[in-house]
Amino acid sequence: MTFQPTPDFAASLDAQDPLRNFRSRFHIPPGPNGGESIYLCGNSLGLLPKAARAAVEQEFEAWEQRAVEGHFHGTSPWMHYHETLAPATARVVGAKPLEVVVMNNLTTNLHLLLLSFYRPTATRYKVLMEGGAFPSDQYALESQVKLHGFAPDDAIVELVPRSGEHTLRTEDIEAKIQELGDSLATVLLGGINYYTGQVFDMQTITKAGHAVGATVGFDLAHAAGNIELHLHDWDVDFACWCTYKYLNSGPGGTSGVFVHERFAYQFDLPRLAGWWGHDPAERFQMKKGFKPMPGAAGWQLSNGQIFPMAIHRAALALVEEAGGMSALRRKSEQLTAYLEFLIRRLQLPAERLEIITPSEPAARGCQLSLLVHQNGRQLFDHLAAAGIVADWREPNVIRLAPVPLYNSYQDVQRAGEVLAQWATKAE
Repeated sequence: MTFQPTPDFAASLDAQDPLRNFRSRFHIPPGPNGGESIYLCGNSLGLLPKAARAAVEQEFEAWEQRAVEGHFHGTSPWMHYHETLAPATARVVGAKPLEVVVMNNLTTNLHLLLLSFYRPTATRYKVLMEGGAFPSDQYALESQVKLHGFAPDDAIVELVPRSGEHTLRTEDIEAKIQELGDSLATVLLGGINYYTGQVFDMQTITKAGHAVGATVGFDLAHAAGNIELHLHDWDVDFACWCTYKYLNSGPGGTSGVFVHERFAYQFDLPRLAGWWGHDPAERFQMKKGFKPMPGAAGWQLSNGQIFPMAIHRAALALVEEAGGMSALRRKSEQLTAYLEFLIRRLQLPAERLEIITPSEPAARGCQLSLLVHQNGRQLFDHLAAAGIVADWREPNVIRLAPVPLYNSYQDVQRAGEVLAQWATKAE
């Protein structure tokens, strides 16, 4: 498509958008002038679905009217609530329902999975991750390798881009995996790097890791609900993600876990155990001896967090109603391309502003990261004053994320105008 920077052109794209009505299903925060803000921060926290209140109120009603019997009776008995989330969750990440479960929070789940899938020996103990990964991943791995008696500086190998580049090349990741060879125990990458917005070639990386005998997992915090995933077909060993970004399930919302079905019945696989992961046919016999449920559900520890799960179920229903991830991805690619067009037409020199997110649609989600070399904080404040909610990351990156469920082409066009105003003023 040949883009144009005008409001009329953006309005015409919105008129043709099959997802345009979903915007009204979310609460858009007000801007400084009292009207709706232009919210481009869904990569940090998604917006509130209007259906969420009713979903939680239903569970308040069940608690009020049934109390403990709400576990077994009512519209959505709490005993099986997590099971109701599995089919839609599986479709979001390209898995089988057996391979997914919704539970806990992201870093908690990452630790639980690493305890099972990072099983170092005296000679195979290294972990490969991207340099500058989100701090929780760094801290989780540091503590895990220490738990096994290794030094993080030795056991953790960080991937860094080539000199003068901002993102990693797949061939360099493969080469490092091959170089580490028999010393590599686990590969753990973000499916999308939070800072640059780069999508990693998860299928290729998984194949390379398996070829040297390593387990391969991904933190999908910025990928789940953003890009199409095929975790089962890619043969990924394990993954986890939060639901409060592109899945719009509330601050501190619940988390998802994927464990490939080849581990579904490996009941001797080391793991931390809890009552809710025990074989449900025997759970209430209250006996010693943990017997895990098949699949990802066998990693559960405690009963489900019903109120966060209720919000998540309402949010997942919107993804399903919109046509799933393929429909969201079609709009996402065009929205992001339009934002890139508007930024590049400013023709700012690289010494002033760079887009460090890849241009290839397959190598990015709906986030563009702007590396602002001069007066970055002033630009961020300029955007905020105009009602554009962006995200600032030290030392000088602004992340903009047009989300297909609730952002419009007119949102993006207006953001382009505000950027152009700043570019003109700063000259």
